Amino acid sequence: MKTTSVQRLINEQPSELKAIGEKVINHIRLTDEDGLLLFERGSLSFVGALANHVREEKHGHHTYFNRNFHIEPTNVCVFSCHFCSYSRLYAHREEGWELSIDDMLNIVKKYDGKPETEVHIVGGVHPKMNLHFFADLLRAIKAHRPDLHIKGFTAVELDYMFRKAKVTVEEGLQLLHEAGLDSLPGGGAEIFNWDVREKISADKVNAEGWLHIHETAHKLGMHSNATMLYGHIEAYSDRIDHMRRLRELQDRTGGFNTFIPLKFRNGDNDMSHVPEVSLVEDLKTYAVARLYLDNFPHLKAYWPMLGRKNAQLTLAFGVNDIDGTIDDTTKIYSMAGSEEQTPSMSTEEIVTLIKQVRRQPVERDTLYNVITAY
Repeated sequence: MKTTSVQRLINEQPSELKAIGEKVINHIRLTDEDGLLLFERGSLSFVGALANHVREEKHGHHTYFNRNFHIEPTNVCVFSCHFCSYSRLYAHREEGWELSIDDMLNIVKKYDGKPETEVHIVGGVHPKMNLHFFADLLRAIKAHRPDLHIKGFTAVELDYMFRKAKVTVEEGLQLLHEAGLDSLPGGGAEIFNWDVREKISADKVNAEGWLHIHETAHKLGMHSNATMLYGHIEAYSDRIDHMRRLRELQDRTGGFNTFIPLKFRNGDNDMSHVPEVSLVEDLKTYAVARLYLDNFPHLKAYWPMLGRKNAQLTLAFGVNDIDGTIDDTTKIYSMAGSEEQTPSMSTEEIVTLIKQVRRQPVERDTLYNVITAY
């Protein structure tokens, strides 16, 4: 949608929404009240048009993806998050899997001679897979394939590793960074509001701990991603509070690459009674995130969670990245009932997916350096 048509749409809005639209057009930062008003009173067409305007102003039609694969060391976990369909408590670990370093290195070796640029390592929090175990894994991967970017370990995993090893966050991250860890994923953020967090994931790292780990990583020269789990028991105000804390940290460090809203899926977990939100709510959440998080360069839709067609739709609502080829049977979302039960796309398929909605596919590395524009 061109600026002239966006301006026309802004002029048609009630005064409060019109003022927000003018802020967006004039690059004025939105307040928490603005973000809340967009959620509560903004139509999908209005919020989406504003978000698409910002997206095209920042990136044109470029839509990024990378060639990556996932390693999930274990689904055995000491924590019991109510929204999780993936983990198996340590007491019932016979129901799960536990990979050795050799097992994981063999997964890496499957991609020898292939153009994958990133391995993404996340999983459950296993008490025997400690800081030094993972440092050894990182060294083994880098020794075998030094050019492979390793993005690994949520703040939840890191917090447990560091506490168990009795090291500070800075000491632990420095050790892993020197062993080969290049950047952090955004998982484990969930919702920062204390009351909500207590109800859905009370026993793992809190908001302050999550933010401290990412800020420390940024100070050590490592980039990271940020996520938000939405569509469960949180309020709109909780989503805005969550994004405000991320925006404030990004102001201080500039270390976040991208923001990834993650939809709550209710399959086979302790929150199965909570209905999932609609596609309209998904699209509005992406759009508001694009408008509110003005200092985040990228907004990513994780296609295995949303499904391919819905991921295409998000590209008109502020999103400019749809993750990667994945090329793995990633289980974290498929076990919760996501749209994609075997999430894997070839480069040709992901390029076609993007071109079908008249966007330009751009293959990137983890830090958004362009490899190939299609």
